[in-house]
Amino acid sequence: MNTRPTPSDPAARSDEEWQQILPAETYRVTRCHATERAFSHPGFPAGPGVFRCICCGAALFDKATKYDSGSGWPSFHAPIDARAVGEQTDDSLFQRRTEVHCARCKAHLGHVFPDGPKPTGLRYCINGVALEFEPAAER
Repeated sequence: MNTRPTPSDPAARSDEEWQQILPAETYRVTRCHATERAFSHPGFPAGPGVFRCICCGAALFDKATKYDSGSGWPSFHAPIDARAVGEQTDDSLFQRRTEVHCARCKAHLGHVFPDGPKPTGLRYCINGVALEFEPAAER
């Protein structure tokens, strides 16, 4: 079995390739670990569906877990699967936070905080430009 990344594998793309593929703000957020301005994302369509990674298309969050946290970013109480997102410690901005990224292509998504609603008590605070919404009717 060959486990070496191929050029079509999103995890194998170079920084230059990402810059050519992604819009500037999406590149800045997903590849450079930036954050979009609060309340700057236009939102997503209503109805059931799945939020996918804008970089590789991996399924990350189900619409059923989305809620309005009032933070200015899309918020979810759980990923679609525990293996869909990875976590790492983020000590930037003089505070310790937990960064979340796409487990498949390592795109920066946002952060997770322990102040969310039941049933998990978690708030996955995600940059809207890191996501694309796929309505259930299209799946």
